[in-house]
Amino acid sequence: MHTIKINTFREWSIFQLPVSLVALFLGCFVLSCSDDFDKVDITTGETVSLDASKSEIDLTQKQADSEALSFVWTTGTNMGTGSSISYNLEIDREGNNFDSAMNYNMGKAVYIKSFSHQELNALLLEHLGVTGGEQVVLDVRITANVTDENVDAQTDVIQVKVTPYEPVSETLYMIGDATPNGWSADNATMLTPDISDPTTFTYKGALSEGELKFITDIGQFLPSYNKGADDNTLVFRTDDAQPDDKFKIEEAGIYAIKLNLVDLTISFEKQNGPAYEVLYLFGDATPNGWDIANAVEMTQDPDNLFLFTWEGFLNPGEFKIPVNRNTDFGQDMFMPDPEDPSQVYLHNGGDEDDNKWQIENGNYYYISLDISRMTISIEPFELYMVGSATPVGWDIGNAIQLNQDPENWYIFSYQGALNAGEFKFPVNRNSDWGQDMYMPDPDDHTKMYRHIGGDPDDNKWVIPEGEDGDYLVTLNMQDLSINIQKL
Repeated sequence: MHTIKINTFREWSIFQLPVSLVALFLGCFVLSCSDDFDKVDITTGETVSLDASKSEIDLTQKQADSEALSFVWTTGTNMGTGSSISYNLEIDREGNNFDSAMNYNMGKAVYIKSFSHQELNALLLEHLGVTGGEQVVLDVRITANVTDENVDAQTDVIQVKVTPYEPVSETLYMIGDATPNGWSADNATMLTPDISDPTTFTYKGALSEGELKFITDIGQFLPSYNKGADDNTLVFRTDDAQPDDKFKIEEAGIYAIKLNLVDLTISFEKQNGPAYEVLYLFGDATPNGWDIANAVEMTQDPDNLFLFTWEGFLNPGEFKIPVNRNTDFGQDMFMPDPEDPSQVYLHNGGDEDDNKWQIENGNYYYISLDISRMTISIEPFELYMVGSATPVGWDIGNAIQLNQDPENWYIFSYQGALNAGEFKFPVNRNSDWGQDMYMPDPDDHTKMYRHIGGDPDDNKWVIPEGEDGDYLVTLNMQDLSINIQKL
């Protein structure tokens, strides 16, 4: 005969588990939790009993991955037959007689089923058709099935009250002329969800003077989160007819934004640092030409956030430095002082001035822009030769500059006398000896590597005793190879 019982709920701990279940857990250690469960004689005579960790709960997306509710049941009885017992858990709305229940086949020797807030919420909304914010009474049934067909299945039914939530978006983006990518919904700036609370999102980075709002999906302007009653309040907007109020950034800079889609709160905190986290190069001198949407990105120095660098090949031509890739060309840009190209000023988007840096010769360049000092350095790649084997010895201030092939920037050469001794190739004539240098690969002197200034390695090429003479030394900076030929 089946036994059905509706329990009045109580919160439980492991110390309140039924004696038969505790005994079985202890027995697990003796039996090493093996398939010997199939052979256990369960002769307590007690039918299966179900309990829950809570009798009532409000689910919340803020605790999406945290445990919300657990169901635990006793072993039941096989009436001394020695037959194994398996368990099936069912959850349905009250009064449905389990006709639309979600079924969980728990197998053997399993006595607990736990749900996170997110899992239980999805069950209610997606399977049982409950509306977010609506409290529902759930019927929960455990069935213990004995493999011996002469032993009836045992059941126990309890009830819990659960209120699900209507999930907010798991993604959030920012658009506006204050943001790095402007008003393009297709190229919106992504915010980062909090690991412990997926309803909280953050952004830390550059914002320009202007306006912004938030969208949930790339390419879609609705739904959006807009400015509410004040600068610390969000409002959820789902229709074009609703007010489209936006947040205003009065002063460009680095900002930390934190907002919560459940509480509809937001905060803006201006940070110490430059107004930009990324800058770009574009112009016919750059690899991508005047295609501003694909302008090449400069690198922000992590130890000096005001310093931006780029290295690569520049063609003869012009370039300037925009603060974003907006294709309307109306954004702010860094441009050269017409009187001194090593000095920089910030062009205001829309103004008529349009100064550019000029590149006369195609070469590999190092560009360093300091927006705290408003200075720029544009250095072509050069190589020098120094060492006891060279005519200048170790006088790095007078190191020999190598000749650069005018057709192939990456080919450098020296032709002239070399004595018995050592040499290597610095990238400048700085007398502090802290600069980068090209040195021989210790395992293959026909190859080289770039020594980083200040590192302890100090490898050199050697001209042996008795091999003085005229040499042709050719370096290929693309494949980092060197050819040393005695003439």
